[in-house]
Amino acid sequence: METLKTSADVLFILIGAVMILAMHAGFAFLELGTVRRKNQINALVKILVDFSVSTLAYFLIGYGIAYGVHFFGSAETLMAKNGFELTRFFFLLTFAAAVPAIISGGIAERARFEPQLAATFLLVGLAYPLFEGIAWNQAFGFQAGLKQAFGAEFHDFAGSVVVHAFGGWAALAAILLLGPRRGRYGQDGRIAAHPPSSVPFLALGAWTLIVGWFGFNVMSAQTLDKISGLVALNSLMAMVGGTLVALVLGKNDPGFVHNGPLAGLVAVCAGSDLMHPIGALVTGGIAGGLFVTLFTLTQNRWKIDDVLGVWPLHGLCGAWGGLAAGIFGSQALGGLGGVSLASQLVGTLTGIALALAGGFIVYGGLKLLVGIRLDAEDEFNGADLTVHKISASAEHDTLW
Repeated sequence: METLKTSADVLFILIGAVMILAMHAGFAFLELGTVRRKNQINALVKILVDFSVSTLAYFLIGYGIAYGVHFFGSAETLMAKNGFELTRFFFLLTFAAAVPAIISGGIAERARFEPQLAATFLLVGLAYPLFEGIAWNQAFGFQAGLKQAFGAEFHDFAGSVVVHAFGGWAALAAILLLGPRRGRYGQDGRIAAHPPSSVPFLALGAWTLIVGWFGFNVMSAQTLDKISGLVALNSLMAMVGGTLVALVLGKNDPGFVHNGPLAGLVAVCAGSDLMHPIGALVTGGIAGGLFVTLFTLTQNRWKIDDVLGVWPLHGLCGAWGGLAAGIFGSQALGGLGGVSLASQLVGTLTGIALALAGGFIVYGGLKLLVGIRLDAEDEFNGADLTVHKISASAEHDTLW
């Protein structure tokens, strides 16, 4: 029976890993549909290569920092390990690799390709695992200190803060260091519009992420005996709340409509195992409103050229999700309890601080050493031709 249980858990977490792996196709097509046509190939290549670099960084360094586990023994030694432990690495890798995938959307259309790969290695190998170990593996006595001070640990069931807020705030650092795309903001106050190149591809990316997100959230139980229908229902309700609020506040704009459910799902990750479904609905609705409002402010008033809006979507909605777990996870509002709003606040602020520090150190260092931005001519021509020597419509390049 023990062998059967282990095998079932391995299959369970493997299915989750594959579902989250598929989410990276969602990241790719969401970016492809949002950027201008001359940067579509770059969006696709970046996500795939970033995932590969993330795998090496997490395998060689990051997983050991977060969990104290390495894979440098012989194949015979690895075979002697529990199959669940090996598959769990794959599962948690897909979370880690989401960080550069999030950043990619914010820095699109003007970031150099090779320095971004270096940034991916450093963030996934060093910066992200530091906070992952703090939040999910009791590192440095952080959780024990919160429990002693406030009666509960920092709770982040599926990564609202650990993954999404971390990625979003690290992306903000990179975006600020890069500066806006050339011509985006004029000295006279004019704002050049860059509408999505393909709403159908944008929608395909959003739907791929939505479907995979149920692996992201539900499979965060990690073992079959801990699977919770409450997590699935709460994820659904948050998705719906984010969609409908984004529809109304975004005035039927398809970009907002398809990012609204993602905002809701980002926010519900942390407390999806604790909230009442109505609390999840409200959490998702507030996240959808946050995204629409802050995306507009970011782009138009603050003139921060965050191409896909990853800071409001992941950074702010992820931070809201960390706090929402402490609010709607409480028994007073229908949740299961066992959380402290104070602990949620401290944990969320800690994640934001480490993400900002990591983002500024990594991208700032690369900017000083090798540069992180395409030059004016390459940016004008687009990353597809500049980096990959082909466009998304190659047949037009061969016409006489």
